[in-house]
Amino acid sequence: MTHTLNFEAVESPCYILDSERLDRNLRLIDHVRNASGAEIILAFKAFAMWSAFDLIRDRFPVSTASSLNEALLAVRELGSRAHTYAPVYTAAEFDQIARCSSHLTFNSLSHFNRHRAALRSLPEPPSVGLRINPEHSVVGTELYNPCAVGSRLGITADQLPDRLPDGVEGLHFHALCESGAEDLVGLIEAVEQRFGHLLPQCKWVNMGGGHLMTREGYDTDLLIETLRRFREKWGVRVILEPGSAFLWGAGVLVSSVEDIVENGGVRTAMLNVSFAAHMPDCLEMPYQPRIVGASTEATEGGVKYRMGGNSCLSGDYVGDWWFDRELHIGDRIVFDDMMHYTTVKTTMFNGVHHPSMAIFDPRTGLRVVRRFGYEDYRGRMG
Repeated sequence: MTHTLNFEAVESPCYILDSERLDRNLRLIDHVRNASGAEIILAFKAFAMWSAFDLIRDRFPVSTASSLNEALLAVRELGSRAHTYAPVYTAAEFDQIARCSSHLTFNSLSHFNRHRAALRSLPEPPSVGLRINPEHSVVGTELYNPCAVGSRLGITADQLPDRLPDGVEGLHFHALCESGAEDLVGLIEAVEQRFGHLLPQCKWVNMGGGHLMTREGYDTDLLIETLRRFREKWGVRVILEPGSAFLWGAGVLVSSVEDIVENGGVRTAMLNVSFAAHMPDCLEMPYQPRIVGASTEATEGGVKYRMGGNSCLSGDYVGDWWFDRELHIGDRIVFDDMMHYTTVKTTMFNGVHHPSMAIFDPRTGLRVVRRFGYEDYRGRMG
């Protein structure tokens, strides 16, 4: 029996992961991994819905973590030690983070030196790396550009000696954001130019995330050839840790119209979700998400609405969209492509109701895996 997803019958608000679309992404990423010889791991900072790990674990059993909580999630829910990088590690958490990590990257030489003794005392110490800053980026939004002038992330070439410190086995760079393969080519050229003398000393090189290989039009052949060539040239393990690529187009946020207000000639559909709390990237990036059945460009006979969030933040809105009819109270507004980053960055600002979490499988139907209530809000407040 095949099930179809009826948005009108789904509880609202609700994030819904589409297992079929996820599987499509996993197949493509698996192809890139096998053809290039690179290791590809899931970035928890983009997706940490552990109830869906059963859909991922068989093909991609390893993840990258950016905190103790993510490292614990890797061990306890995914079943493997994490590739961990954080800008800083606190003394109180370091021992546990290191024990949960197969690879551990430091943001600075001083931070590595501060924790070097603690690493030596571990029975199974992780493979240690340093994050480098290639001072090269194609990321236009300053908030997401790790190579911006004055960036606190990574070590620039002039700060490194000619030899890697004893105990360091790898280099890690991250300078892309939803980028194409041609951007990786330019980034690698910058890395080789500034850090090429260190690459023969490495056992592994982690090229970070931002490789949006599941996006339509992405040149996967160029990606495969680029990764293969780098591996063969330098004789290193190559690691990629994309986040968005795993979940691109693989889920939605279902919301409902609760009111329609008009002011200054602008009609706003007031929703039971918040851009600030539930879709923060829309305001931070910023970008205008797709809505199922609506257009971001004016259409003949279309009716224009702004979408308004339900928090008291005055800027909690995005617009405009054109619909083929008037909207009414109770209508469902379905935001597309809302699984990567969105679900991990949500807050309970204003105490607004947090969307439920669900998984849709055409073979078995819809399964709600998490609902949120007052106790979740109360528990965060202490």
